Parts: sequence; C-alpha cells; structure tokens
Amino acid sequence: MPTPWKRTPEELHATYVANTEAFYRVAGRGLAQELDDFVTSCALGLWKCSRNLNQQHVDAANALYSKGRPQPKWLLWDLTEKVCGAGEFLPPLFFWNLTEMDARRGTSNSRIFIRMLTNILLYLAAVDDEVTMAEAEYITECSDRLTALCDGANVPRSKAPINPAEYITSQEPSFTAKAGTASSGGAQSETGTAAAEQPEKPDLDELMAELDELVGLETVKKEVKSLMNLIKVRKLREAAELPNAPMSLHMVFLGNPGTGKTTVARLMAGLYAAIGALSKGQLVEVDRSGLVAGYVGQTALKTQEVIQSAMGGVLFIDEAYSLASGGENDFGRESIETILKAMEDHRDDLVVIVAGYSGPMEKFISSNPGLQSRFNKYMFFPDYNGEELMAMFRSRCKKNGYTLTEDADAFALELFRDMYENRDDNFGNGRDVRNRFEDVISRQANRLAEMDAPTKEDLMTIIKADLLTAEEMAEYEAENGAGPAEDPQ
Repeated sequence: MPTPWKRTPEELHATYVANTEAFYRVAGRGLAQELDDFVTSCALGLWKCSRNLNQQHVDAANALYSKGRPQPKWLLWDLTEKVCGAGEFLPPLFFWNLTEMDARRGTSNSRIFIRMLTNILLYLAAVDDEVTMAEAEYITECSDRLTALCDGANVPRSKAPINPAEYITSQEPSFTAKAGTASSGGAQSETGTAAAEQPEKPDLDELMAELDELVGLETVKKEVKSLMNLIKVRKLREAAELPNAPMSLHMVFLGNPGTGKTTVARLMAGLYAAIGALSKGQLVEVDRSGLVAGYVGQTALKTQEVIQSAMGGVLFIDEAYSLASGGENDFGRESIETILKAMEDHRDDLVVIVAGYSGPMEKFISSNPGLQSRFNKYMFFPDYNGEELMAMFRSRCKKNGYTLTEDADAFALELFRDMYENRDDNFGNGRDVRNRFEDVISRQANRLAEMDAPTKEDLMTIIKADLLTAEEMAEYEAENGAGPAEDPQ
C-alpha cells in the first residue's frame, strides 16, 4: 500500500524527538535510555515481518535516539542479525508504573503513550515504501497488549489489524507535553502548543464530591473547604474592586507514604482552576530525579522545563526535602532557587505543593528563608487506622467486581487493625492496602485455577483463605494443623 507519510531519516528523527521530548515532560527524562531501547526493540520485531532489510531500515534505526543522547551506529549486517533474533514483545517497566499512576490519579498518560508508539511504528513500517499486512498486524498487537495493561485485564486481539491509510497521514498530530494535546507537523513548535485547545474547566461540585468520598482525612477535607471559601470571597472582593491582603496558595503536605497527599494535590489543582485561581488545573508530579541534573548548569534548565509544564496548574514535589539534603554544593539547591524565582514571577498562575515526612519537611522549609516566606500553609495527613484501611479494601473489591464472604470480611478487618496497631517506619497506608488487594486477587486466581469450571459467583468471591500470605498460611497451619476451611459459597 502507498505510504504518503514516509519520512527521511532526518524527518523521522525530528518526529521521534517531538514525541519523546513531550513524553519526558510527563514521565521524566530518566526514562530516555529505557524508552529508546524499547522503541528500538519494537522496530526489530516490526521489521521481522518485513520482506527484506535494506539501508533504509538501517538509517531508520540510527534515527531512534532521544535529544542529548549519542546517535547509534547500526550497520546492515548487525541490524539483520538483531532482527532475526528479535524476541517477544515485552512492555518496559516504566509503562507498568505509568498505568499504576493513571489508575491512581484518573489520568491517561499511558494511553497517550500508546498513541505515540503506534505513530512511530507506522513511520518505521513505511521506511521501505510500503506497510505490509504483517507489519500492520504487529502494530495492532503491540497496541492491544499495552491497552490491555491499561485496562488491568487481558483483552482480545482486534478483529482486524490497523489500516494505516485510515489511521494516520503525513499531518498526523504528535503527542505533546500539554496533557496529550496536539500540535500539527512532525516537530513540536511553540506556535502549535500555544494554539492548542484549552482544557475544559473542572467542575467544582464534582471535585468537592470526590473530595468528600475519600476515606478518612476529615481534617484535611475541612481545611480544603475553608481554603476554597476564602478564595471565593477574595474573588468576590476583587470583582467588587475591594482590596485583598496578600495571600499565598502554596502549601506543605506532611505525612507518611500512602496517606493521600498526591490524590488531594490533584483535587486541589482542579479546585483552584474551577474557582478561577489557576487557568488550567493540571497536576505535574516530580521528585528530585525529575528536577536535578548531574552537571553544572543543567539543573536550572531541567527545573525550568518542569515548571513550564506546570504553568496554569500545580507543581507537586514529593520528598521535597531531598533537594536540600546534599550539602552546600549539591545541585538540588540550584533547583530550589529556580523554583522560588518561578513562584515569585508566576504567582498568579502557578501553585507549588511540597510533600514528605513531617520531620524532614520541617527542616527543609526552615533551611531557606525564601521557602519560609512562601510556604505558610501546612496540611497534615495522618496514618489511616484499621477501619479506614478496611474501607479502602472494600472499595477496591467493589470497584473491581469482587465480594467478600462474611468470614473473609471479618478476618480482613482484624488483619488491617493489626496492620495499623503494629505499624513501623515502613508502613505504607493506602499502598499496603493496594498491595494486599493485588496479592489476594493472585491467590484467588491460583485457587480457581484448580477448579474444573468456576462459576461467575466463584470468580467474584473472595474467601478467608485468599487473604492469607504464604507465610501467614504456614504460621496458621503450624498452630492449627491445617489451613482455614473454605467459606461456604
């Protein structure tokens, strides 16, 4: 089939950089090596479906590298050897992390990544002037498998492979950093980004309802509602041409991991936008690795890129104290100064929330007079107690179509109460609930695999035995002589 979207090696590289540069603004440049390797491995699997290899394939392989990384030097003989040995399609580790983040935050960056990869593979399939049906089927399979990970379940293969002529043209918009908005042409441009459609304004009532539905965090909810009321009144005074005292919207979130800090930060971003305090309302989450570079002069540029992607929304810096933990000559201090300047220059359309453990965060804020003057709102996120952990577990079960037997429900409640009462420094709060839920589903699957024909009810039911880890089961059997009897179905 004809390929009007074929690219020269230079154009292919520009297209690849335009896509990957934008993805790094969402997921971090630390993924560059892994992403380049993954796309290259996909190219090898794709070209295994091709009728023959030639210099065009070699040139395309040499075009796959991110900005700032050395250009590869493929030759026809070693490319041929690699293509012949191309193995099974394996999603990279960062994609699993991305799908988990999306599930937690309600975002769609993993699906945007799938679209980005599909675009690139179609260009790679076209390097020899045609896209064969086998290549189209390979691209479809890659897309389906990644989509299945997004959905959290295996999905059937598409009935028909992607038809490139219907799916993409030479003017296919490329993925950009603006939460998946598009800019025309192969390479990203400032004009195209600026012309992108503005996101729909968040709904205040929906966001407040989502806040109310969160388990626990009663004090945090009250503080958020009070802050929203205060901002509303300030807006009314502003409209009435009345003076307002200076007010900072930047905040410090204190608490252990898994206590809902990121979730509340996402809601805060939307709420700020809903009442007009911010223009967009997106949340950009980073840690030290996303802000600090390894060489002199690069940290400020890296931090400025992150700040630019957060403009109009909230920049959420997790474990922010790590920026000041390396001594006087550490590059983290350069990042802090860059952030402080941006907070001053863009005070009307940028909110920064720093988060982490209570003790280290208090030391972090007191380490710099600029931090002390700009961060004067603190929210404390307490550990979830046993009943709250159980409420999260029940919610996960309901959301995913599982039901607990009475014995399993009672056992799980005692399990989470014990988890809370005996917590240590490694206690993960909501993360521990998620991990326990995933373990339970895995053990239930192992149990059902031994049944001849499990019913729909069997597939939905979690029994007491599913809640025990291998260590807990061994301990139970040592004390009682046998595993717990299965609950009546």
